[in-house]
Amino acid sequence: MKSTHSSKIPLWMALLLTLTMIIIVRESAVIVCQWAGIEKAANIVGMLTMFSILIVWRLIKGLPSWLTRASNTLLVDSGFAFLPVSAGAGLLLFALGDELWGVMLTMIISTLIPLWGLAILANRWLNRDASSDSTTTNKQKEQL
Repeated sequence: MKSTHSSKIPLWMALLLTLTMIIIVRESAVIVCQWAGIEKAANIVGMLTMFSILIVWRLIKGLPSWLTRASNTLLVDSGFAFLPVSAGAGLLLFALGDELWGVMLTMIISTLIPLWGLAILANRWLNRDASSDSTTTNKQKEQL
Protein backbone atom coordinates (compact mmCIF):
# COMPACT_ATOMS: atom_id res chain seq x y z
CA MET A 1 0.00 0.00 0.00
CA LYS A 2 1.40 3.32 -1.03
CA SER A 3 1.21 6.45 1.07
CA THR A 4 -0.92 9.47 0.35
CA HIS A 5 0.71 11.79 -2.13
CA SER A 6 0.25 15.53 -1.86
CA SER A 7 -0.99 17.99 -4.43
CA LYS A 8 -1.45 21.74 -4.53
CA ILE A 9 -5.17 21.83 -5.41
CA PRO A 10 -7.16 24.50 -3.54
CA LEU A 11 -9.91 23.33 -1.22
CA TRP A 12 -12.77 24.63 -3.38
CA MET A 13 -11.44 22.68 -6.37
CA ALA A 14 -10.98 19.56 -4.22
CA LEU A 15 -14.57 19.84 -3.00
CA LEU A 16 -15.81 20.27 -6.55
CA LEU A 17 -13.81 17.27 -7.81
CA THR A 18 -14.97 15.08 -4.91
CA LEU A 19 -18.62 15.99 -5.39
CA THR A 20 -18.30 15.43 -9.14
CA MET A 21 -16.81 12.00 -8.54
CA ILE A 22 -19.62 11.10 -6.12
CA ILE A 23 -22.34 12.30 -8.50
CA ILE A 24 -20.86 10.44 -11.48
CA VAL A 25 -20.58 7.15 -9.57
CA ARG A 26 -24.07 7.48 -8.08
CA GLU A 27 -25.77 8.40 -11.37
CA SER A 28 -23.92 5.61 -13.17
CA ALA A 29 -25.22 3.20 -10.55
CA VAL A 30 -28.77 4.51 -11.10
CA ILE A 31 -28.47 3.97 -14.86
CA VAL A 32 -27.05 0.46 -14.45
CA CYS A 33 -29.69 -0.51 -11.89
CA GLN A 34 -32.50 0.84 -14.10
CA TRP A 35 -31.11 -1.18 -16.99
CA ALA A 36 -30.98 -4.28 -14.75
CA GLY A 37 -34.48 -3.65 -13.39
CA ILE A 38 -33.44 -3.12 -9.76
CA GLU A 39 -33.91 0.64 -9.34
CA LYS A 40 -34.19 0.45 -5.56
CA ALA A 41 -30.66 -0.95 -5.23
CA ALA A 42 -28.99 2.03 -6.91
CA ASN A 43 -27.79 3.67 -3.67
CA ILE A 44 -26.13 0.54 -2.28
CA VAL A 45 -24.64 -0.33 -5.67
CA GLY A 46 -23.22 3.19 -5.96
CA MET A 47 -21.82 3.06 -2.43
CA LEU A 48 -20.16 -0.32 -2.98
CA THR A 49 -18.79 0.84 -6.35
CA MET A 50 -17.31 3.98 -4.80
CA PHE A 51 -15.82 1.91 -1.98
CA SER A 52 -14.25 -0.49 -4.49
CA ILE A 53 -12.87 2.36 -6.60
CA LEU A 54 -11.29 4.02 -3.57
CA ILE A 55 -9.78 0.76 -2.29
CA VAL A 56 -8.22 -0.03 -5.69
CA TRP A 57 -7.03 3.58 -6.07
CA ARG A 58 -5.45 3.45 -2.62
CA LEU A 59 -3.70 0.14 -3.27
CA ILE A 60 -2.39 1.09 -6.70
CA LYS A 61 -1.51 4.75 -6.43
CA GLY A 62 -2.33 6.05 -2.96
CA LEU A 63 -5.12 8.48 -2.20
CA PRO A 64 -4.29 12.12 -2.96
CA SER A 65 -4.33 14.61 -0.11
CA TRP A 66 -6.94 16.77 -1.87
CA LEU A 67 -9.43 13.90 -1.68
CA THR A 68 -8.76 13.41 2.02
CA ARG A 69 -9.11 17.15 2.76
CA ALA A 70 -12.31 17.43 0.76
CA SER A 71 -13.92 14.37 2.30
CA ASN A 72 -13.01 15.54 5.80
CA THR A 73 -14.60 18.93 5.07
CA LEU A 74 -17.73 17.30 3.66
CA LEU A 75 -18.05 14.85 6.55
CA VAL A 76 -17.90 17.62 9.15
CA ASP A 77 -21.01 19.17 7.64
CA SER A 78 -22.78 15.89 6.82
CA GLY A 79 -24.97 16.17 9.91
CA PHE A 80 -27.22 18.36 7.78
CA ALA A 81 -27.98 15.32 5.64
CA PHE A 82 -29.87 13.77 8.56
CA LEU A 83 -31.95 16.87 9.33
CA PRO A 84 -34.86 16.05 6.97
CA VAL A 85 -35.01 12.48 8.26
CA SER A 86 -35.04 13.65 11.88
CA ALA A 87 -37.72 16.26 11.20
CA GLY A 88 -39.88 13.70 9.41
CA ALA A 89 -39.47 11.18 12.23
CA GLY A 90 -40.40 13.86 14.78
CA LEU A 91 -43.54 14.77 12.86
CA LEU A 92 -44.56 11.14 12.55
CA LEU A 93 -43.83 10.54 16.22
CA PHE A 94 -46.18 13.30 17.33
CA ALA A 95 -48.84 12.05 14.93
CA LEU A 96 -49.12 8.88 17.02
CA GLY A 97 -51.58 10.53 19.38
CA ASP A 98 -52.36 8.32 22.40
CA GLU A 99 -49.61 5.84 21.50
CA LEU A 100 -46.88 8.49 21.79
CA TRP A 101 -46.00 7.74 25.43
CA GLY A 102 -45.85 3.99 24.84
CA VAL A 103 -43.54 4.42 21.85
CA MET A 104 -41.36 6.90 23.75
CA LEU A 105 -41.13 4.55 26.75
CA THR A 106 -40.21 1.64 24.47
CA MET A 107 -37.52 3.72 22.74
CA ILE A 108 -36.04 4.89 26.05
CA ILE A 109 -36.01 1.43 27.61
CA SER A 110 -34.61 -0.24 24.49
CA THR A 111 -31.83 2.36 24.43
CA LEU A 112 -30.98 2.52 28.13
CA ILE A 113 -30.82 -1.22 28.86
CA PRO A 114 -28.19 -1.97 26.16
CA LEU A 115 -26.20 1.13 27.18
CA TRP A 116 -26.33 0.07 30.83
CA GLY A 117 -25.14 -3.44 29.93
CA LEU A 118 -22.37 -2.05 27.76
CA ALA A 119 -21.24 0.26 30.58
CA ILE A 120 -21.04 -2.69 33.01
CA LEU A 121 -19.02 -4.76 30.53
CA ALA A 122 -16.70 -1.86 29.75
CA ASN A 123 -16.16 -1.19 33.45
CA ARG A 124 -15.27 -4.84 34.10
CA TRP A 125 -12.98 -4.93 31.08
CA LEU A 126 -11.18 -1.72 32.06
CA ASN A 127 -10.81 -2.79 35.70
CA ARG A 128 -9.47 -6.22 34.67
CA ASP A 129 -6.94 -4.65 32.32
CA ALA A 130 -5.83 -2.14 34.96
CA SER A 131 -5.36 -4.84 37.60
CA SER A 132 -3.51 -7.16 35.20
CA ASP A 133 -1.23 -4.31 34.13
CA SER A 134 -0.36 -3.45 37.73
CA THR A 135 0.33 -7.09 38.65
CA THR A 136 2.54 -7.47 35.58
CA THR A 137 4.43 -4.31 36.52
CA ASN A 138 4.85 -5.52 40.12
CA LYS A 139 6.16 -8.91 38.95
CA GLN A 140 8.67 -7.20 36.65
CA LYS A 141 9.88 -4.98 39.50
CA GLU A 142 10.33 -8.02 41.76
CA GLN A 143 12.48 -9.73 39.12
CA LEU A 144 14.90 -6.79 39.07
